[in-house]
Amino acid sequence: MSHEAHEPETPHLDFKGTTPYEDYVRADVLTHLQHTLSDDPGEMVFLVTTQVMELWFTVIVHEWETAAQALRRDDVPAAVDALRRSRRELEALNASWRPLAGLTPAQFNSYRSALGEGSGFQSAMYRRMEFLLGDKSASMLVPHRGAPRVHAELEKALHEPSLYDEVLRFLARRGHPVPRAVLERDVSRKYEPSREVEEIWASVYAGDERDEVARLGEALTDVAELVWRWRNDHLVATRRAMGSKTGTGGSAGVAWLEKRAQKSVFPELWTARSYV
Repeated sequence: MSHEAHEPETPHLDFKGTTPYEDYVRADVLTHLQHTLSDDPGEMVFLVTTQVMELWFTVIVHEWETAAQALRRDDVPAAVDALRRSRRELEALNASWRPLAGLTPAQFNSYRSALGEGSGFQSAMYRRMEFLLGDKSASMLVPHRGAPRVHAELEKALHEPSLYDEVLRFLARRGHPVPRAVLERDVSRKYEPSREVEEIWASVYAGDERDEVARLGEALTDVAELVWRWRNDHLVATRRAMGSKTGTGGSAGVAWLEKRAQKSVFPELWTARSYV
């Protein structure tokens, strides 16, 4: 009997072209998208973190659009599954702030000029996230007029029902008294809270918490909470890095982020709890 150690079998390594992994993931493309504009070593972290955020925005938009499509089919389980997946993805997105959370003003200033007029509020994919949440504004298409494909996608999203619009239409089909003014509103405009919708959610939560509508409400609330945490983490990171100075791209910086952090996503889901 041989006592020689046997090497494990070597996996197949010889491919005629690129590897199947590369063909699927496109890692070579992803890892060559970083082009820093300063000599500061910290800029690479900032750039990669921002790119990672954009990828998470893309996944989350996909999940919320999947949830909206499922609700149009009255398929609540599929909608809740998509919302729950997005909850985990939002947690990963929020964790993206950690590499930037400790930036000092001096560290940020060392490469801030590389951003020029660039600002996070110019992110088209993040804007699609906000549109799906019901926070719509036609003026937010203006920065993208020079990019026809991006502008067309945003314009389409502006005029489509938001995720919350689909939720309310579903509730109406289930027999809940959603006001006609809510159902027939101009979906290209920002959603405004409704007392009648608040009463519907209060009645849902006063009933059987195992009901699928109640489970849908909780899945939406999980999403809303994590979006709120994203906004607050953004606020804290920005305040730490630049104080109350004007933001990049001429934005109001911290002052604008403070206003955003005060706004609730799916507002009636929060206010209804006071009446249960």
